[in-house]
Amino acid sequence: MLPLVYFNMRAGPSVFANPALHSYWLLLLCDSDTAQHRPPVPRRPLAARGRCRPHSRGRWRFRHRSWPIGVGRGHDARGPRGNPAASGAAWRQVSPGEPGPGRGLALPPLRVRSAHPRSCHRSAPRGRRVFLAAFAAALGPLSFGFALGYSSPAIPSLQRAAPPAPHLDDTAASWFGAIVTLGAAAGGVLGGWLVDRAGRKLSLLLCSVPFVAGFAVITAAQDLWMLLGGRLLTGLACGVASLVAPVYISEIAYPAVRGLLGSCVQLMVVVGILLAYLAGWVLEWRWLAVLGCAPPSLMLLLMCVMPETPRFLLTQHRRQEAMAALRFLWGSEQGWEDPPIGAEQSFHLALLRQPGIYKPFIIGVSLMAFQQLSGVNAVMFYAETIFEEAKFKDSSLASVVVGVIQVLFTAVAALIMDRAGRRLLLVLSGVVMVFSTSAFGTYFKLTQGGPGNSSHMALSTPVSAEPVDASVGLAWLAVGSMCLFIAGFAVGWGPIPWLLMSEIFPLHVKGVATGICVLTNWLMAFLVTKEFSSLMEVLRPYGAFWFASAFCIFSVLFTLFCVPETKGKTLEQITAHFEGR
Repeated sequence: MLPLVYFNMRAGPSVFANPALHSYWLLLLCDSDTAQHRPPVPRRPLAARGRCRPHSRGRWRFRHRSWPIGVGRGHDARGPRGNPAASGAAWRQVSPGEPGPGRGLALPPLRVRSAHPRSCHRSAPRGRRVFLAAFAAALGPLSFGFALGYSSPAIPSLQRAAPPAPHLDDTAASWFGAIVTLGAAAGGVLGGWLVDRAGRKLSLLLCSVPFVAGFAVITAAQDLWMLLGGRLLTGLACGVASLVAPVYISEIAYPAVRGLLGSCVQLMVVVGILLAYLAGWVLEWRWLAVLGCAPPSLMLLLMCVMPETPRFLLTQHRRQEAMAALRFLWGSEQGWEDPPIGAEQSFHLALLRQPGIYKPFIIGVSLMAFQQLSGVNAVMFYAETIFEEAKFKDSSLASVVVGVIQVLFTAVAALIMDRAGRRLLLVLSGVVMVFSTSAFGTYFKLTQGGPGNSSHMALSTPVSAEPVDASVGLAWLAVGSMCLFIAGFAVGWGPIPWLLMSEIFPLHVKGVATGICVLTNWLMAFLVTKEFSSLMEVLRPYGAFWFASAFCIFSVLFTLFCVPETKGKTLEQITAHFEGR
């Protein structure tokens, strides 16, 4: 193999004034095995042939079309852009007194670089398989979103169903929609146990089973109990997927793309919801359940060929497998930091005294609570009613419009997550939600009757004496506020709590801590969904939305004072931040 030999001429062009060095202005080829130099071939100086150009900062660089590797502009004797470490190549400093080729002359310092075509590495990992692995894991959140959105088109279809098909009344329809959150809460606890014992990959494989089984039971349902049983199974799978998928993706991604890939979890959730809405237009509830089996089945196939996360393998003392997985995902081991793995690998209550545990624990649980208390479920609850008041011909279009807005702005958040940072997007999202929920409350204050009206009236019916045109105008104000709220939520408080949950916990408590966060999220979702109507009876609709606006203000303050920025940091650096190292 023939290495390339570069002159390091810091003296600039004045070195060429020495006639004895004229024959060494060329690149010299030497045998790396015998270190025997070839005799020089007299040729015109490179500067005379236009092959030598002055580099910035006074150095000279040499370019020649016969170089065996792609070294051109931006590369000089010190590597790409003048940085020997940036090229990743092996450099050898040749001493100034070392004899030259055949003449015994003392040459300027030389650096020898291997001419192997694969010796030049980038400064950051560029493996493309990490995106394929993240996509395979994100099919779990896609299935989870489809299961959440399934109830919206399925309930009207089931309410119109004639015997012998199962029929839903209002009470049964309420449980059909809400029981998923109970199953997901249980799935969060189960996922927290599985992710530490079975691993991240196996947990994703296992959660595909209740997804497929649940939709299969719904497809074959002959009565209400089979419908509820199938929904409970899909809810259990939703809880496991909502915990394991963010953890898997955050542990396989390198820092430069972790925000992008982590935000894809929420993006796939809203894509799944939108897919259920769109498919519900053309499919009845049984065939819609059959379609729900497709995403988890595809996840099962793809995850079989994906590796376990390197960090989990290291906790199991399987270093060779961990490095093989890392090379599969990143393409090289460059940029990798071994996580601190202590002797204690299980969670104990005494660990909550350590700042590296209780600080991220408080942050994770609070983010999940604020996400549900922001009023997002209340806005979704009123979407179709608001579109009806705005005189839309097809009020079911509201669900599709909401889904499209969620997908677009969640995609925007994923693209800018690693540039803008988590804290900035959370603050911006919270401020937008403060104004939009306040506008919602104002809309209901203007359209609802005065204090003399009964509090048990139909809450979604305007009773003001205003003209119809004015009522329609106010409804358009509500439509604008709703779209603004959904966009703001999708940019920040939709994806970021799940992303931060997967980033901030140390390895040895990640399973339990993320399980408690997921349990908090789903329990809050269940309580808010079931009790929001009661809250509106007590506080009136405008009071309920202003109450949600107050929680949005608290979420902004909490972000400013308590949530650290994790953009561009490795998981080990985030852990060290909480531990005060």
